[in-house]
Amino acid sequence: MRRTPTGGAGHGTAGAGDRLVSIGTVLKQLREEFPEVTISKIRFLEAEGLVEPQRTASGYRKFSPHDVERLALILRMQRDHYLPLRVIREHLDALARGERVALSAQGPRGEPPDGGSPWEPDVDPGAAARVGRAELLAAAEASEEQLAEWESYGLVAPAADGGYDAEAVTVAKLVAELGRYGLEPRHLRAVRAAAEREAGLVEQVVAPLRRHRNPQTRAHAEATAKELAALSVRLHAALVRAALGVRFP
Repeated sequence: MRRTPTGGAGHGTAGAGDRLVSIGTVLKQLREEFPEVTISKIRFLEAEGLVEPQRTASGYRKFSPHDVERLALILRMQRDHYLPLRVIREHLDALARGERVALSAQGPRGEPPDGGSPWEPDVDPGAAARVGRAELLAAAEASEEQLAEWESYGLVAPAADGGYDAEAVTVAKLVAELGRYGLEPRHLRAVRAAAEREAGLVEQVVAPLRRHRNPQTRAHAEATAKELAALSVRLHAALVRAALGVRFP
């Protein structure tokens, strides 16, 4: 959802003397300090309401110098302080109100102090912990036979240590829920295949970043992968809704 511009925040506003530039020009300017930034990244930050460029009558984005400064500040807070977007938004709002903002210190080796993910704002602190087979079965309200079938179709897989991560638990719950509507694991092979194709598209984008010599660029690859995954999930959901002709509240 697009946020309403507030005075002093610079959400897409420009003074009479400001020269508006295209997203391509913005990309060139930002890459002097942030070589890993992409047009997709800029568009993602716009979609999250962190920057609001003006639009021409034809729909083209036009960025003011303040927009470019704001984008650089956002990228700097991610790179130097590993702040999630939710916290960055709070900092920007505070700055717009004229308040002084104290950025949190980094943990060892650039990790966030609380040990959480620097790129996911709403991750459950305990989500990274693995659970055992019995716990997974209890969470999904499934039987041992069902889990074995899910694993045979590649829908759920244990880690090398035999445990299951948070994503595996989520998948198990969803597969179990779909099963109550008559959808069996064999029906979900197409869903898994589609997910793997989407993951392949994301990998094509981030693979060059992961091979980069700059460690900051390699770290940014993981952030980009998560952002693209989130956008892919939203697109998938929208396409399914459109195909079914249903609307959710």
